[in-house]
Amino acid sequence: MFKITLKNAGKRYNYEWIFRSLEGHYCSGDTIAILGGNGSGKSTMLRSIFGYAPLSEGSIEYTKDGISIKQPEAYKHFSICAPYLELYEELTLSELVKFHFSFKSIIPDIEQMDFAAILELDKSASKQVKFFSSGMKQRVRIGLAVLSDVSAIFLDEPSSNLDQKAAKWYRNLIEKYKRERIVFVASNGQSDEYFFTQEKIDLENFKPS
Repeated sequence: MFKITLKNAGKRYNYEWIFRSLEGHYCSGDTIAILGGNGSGKSTMLRSIFGYAPLSEGSIEYTKDGISIKQPEAYKHFSICAPYLELYEELTLSELVKFHFSFKSIIPDIEQMDFAAILELDKSASKQVKFFSSGMKQRVRIGLAVLSDVSAIFLDEPSSNLDQKAAKWYRNLIEKYKRERIVFVASNGQSDEYFFTQEKIDLENFKPS
């Protein structure tokens, strides 16, 4: 059982608070949407929860099977899909998959050789990623996050650059592979991105008045 606990969490830049007084206790199997408009700070909240953007106040704790995990080690238990994370575009898709899963394990019952087919990109497995369309690259980002054997998945506007067919693929992938993991999704309101979530955090409710 993996747990993330937030206590009076807040983040600010200079004198502007992005969010404040965030409380939460999330366990394996919980799915949470972070909602807000463009520029509202939802990506900052997401980054703060997985430790990329240190909190300005409050605390965050990660535990697995009752054992506390120090924040510098927490990343080993996470996978992330976000626009600001670059792919190694000089590699082919097959090479990128091999490289990625040399650091993280792929989820049980799937082989690395299955990755491209699951992404419906098997015909492009030997193509350098730099020649992929923006939608294809987004599929790769999503696939690397969802198919990694981790305790928590963080998705930042995952439907970005996905056409209707790819959006359907995303929904099917999530339904099939989210499993008993904590999943956070930051979205500006596109319900197809967070259709599976049980809890919703409206960022506006955590803005100081």
